[in-house]
Amino acid sequence: MVGGATRMPQVQHAVEQFFGQMPLTNLDPDKVVALGAAIQANLLAGNRGNDEWLLLDVIPLSLGIETMGGLAEKIIPRNSTLPTARAQEFTTYKDGQTAMSIHVVQGERELVCDCRSLAKFELRGIPPMVAGAARIRVTLQVDADGLLNVSARELASGVEAAVSVKPTYGLSDAEITRMLQDSTQHAQDDMHARALRELQTEGQQLQEAVTQALQQDGSLLKNEERERIETLIRALHDTLQLDDRAALKRAISSLNDGTVSFAQARMDKSVASVLTGRKISDLEDK
Repeated sequence: MVGGATRMPQVQHAVEQFFGQMPLTNLDPDKVVALGAAIQANLLAGNRGNDEWLLLDVIPLSLGIETMGGLAEKIIPRNSTLPTARAQEFTTYKDGQTAMSIHVVQGERELVCDCRSLAKFELRGIPPMVAGAARIRVTLQVDADGLLNVSARELASGVEAAVSVKPTYGLSDAEITRMLQDSTQHAQDDMHARALRELQTEGQQLQEAVTQALQQDGSLLKNEERERIETLIRALHDTLQLDDRAALKRAISSLNDGTVSFAQARMDKSVASVLTGRKISDLEDK
């Protein structure tokens, strides 16, 4: 047994009870820890002796960023060996969005409010595009010393922002253990909460898209058709205030189904505007 706590008779007794045999206590528990730390420091300094040692360090908790709906998107999972680096692409939520707030979090829970906040920074200068068109690559890198570097880069324009942070700063072993235990105890609740948040985000996007479409092309509809769609929008808005996944699914499906003919009319209008004043021969040349 190694480590100062193993000097305690109660710890030795508990280990004996668990494994069904007496543990070996013939080594100095403090000296073993000190020698291991010295070997690791020697390796990190770049020194190599006659013996080949492989000592792996890992990140204790997952690292990721906040996404719409207050969800934690894990990019580097816990127990990844150091050094490590991973990237994931994200996009904009609204039309014409030129900036994005990056919130770096740590933990195993599904909601950001249940994770540990590490850092926040903003990526500015994103070219204005329709929602979902921009490609922002977020890269997380953890070096051998445990220093986390987070960068966000918009791939079309090349604009970039970054931040560095020490994920384990101020985090004790007891707190890490508690966070892991919480993630296990609340796994099922977190799964339901994530599914609800994802549906709510989808519903909000649909509501905003249809409302904007009505403002732009509402003249394509008859009065009764527009009133029916507005009724469906209000029903979805009211359902978004509830924590009822089944009702939210029905409201989203109803609005989707109820706007099929409207979407077709808008498509026909767009095609007609492109073809106006052009000849078939012009299109064939293209």
